Amino acid sequence: MKKHKIIFWTATIVAVSILTKSCNNNKKTKTTTDTIQKITPYLWVEKDAKAVADYYLSIFKNGKLKDFRKFDSTESGNDAGIETAVIEIEGIEFIILAAGPLFKFNEAVSFVINTKDQAETDYYWEALTANGGEEGSCGWCKDKYGLSWQVIPTEYFELIHSDDPKVRGKAMKNTLNQKKIILSELK
Repeated sequence: MKKHKIIFWTATIVAVSILTKSCNNNKKTKTTTDTIQKITPYLWVEKDAKAVADYYLSIFKNGKLKDFRKFDSTESGNDAGIETAVIEIEGIEFIILAAGPLFKFNEAVSFVINTKDQAETDYYWEALTANGGEEGSCGWCKDKYGLSWQVIPTEYFELIHSDDPKVRGKAMKNTLNQKKIILSELK
C-alpha cells in the first residue's frame, strides 16, 4: 500500500507540474495562478496515456492535446514508469495518467454531455459505447475505458421541469425505460 501511495503522489506532482508548465507557455497569461483551471479532472488509466488522449480527442472534435510526457521508473517511482497527457475538450482541461491498474473508474463519478438535439445525442452515445463501451440506463453509458458518461439533450431538462405535471410524469416514466435518451418518446 505504501508503494501505491508513493506512485500516486509522484504522479500527481508530475501532472500538476506539467499543467503549470502548459499554463506558463501560454503567451496571453500574466501569472500561473491566473491561468490554471480551478478544478481539473484527473483520469487514471492503466496504460498508454497518448492512446487514451487520442481516443477522447477523436470523439470530442473541439479538443486538443496540450502535453504528453513519459517518465521512466527512476523518475516516477513506478516500476513500469508513467505517462501523462493533458488534453482540452470544450475548454476543459483533463489530465490523463497512465500508471498501472491500481485504480479503476466507477459510476460514482461521471461526466455529463449536454447535447443540443437528438442527432448530437445519438453521435456521442454511439461513439462512447462503440468498441467495448457499454450502454447503461436513463442516458448513462461507459466508454471503452470504463469512464461513465451521461448523454443528455438539453430539451430533456425542459420536459422534466415542466409546469405541466403530465409532461413531467411522462418524461420521467419513459426515461426509466430507456437506455439512450430518445426525446420523441418522452414528449
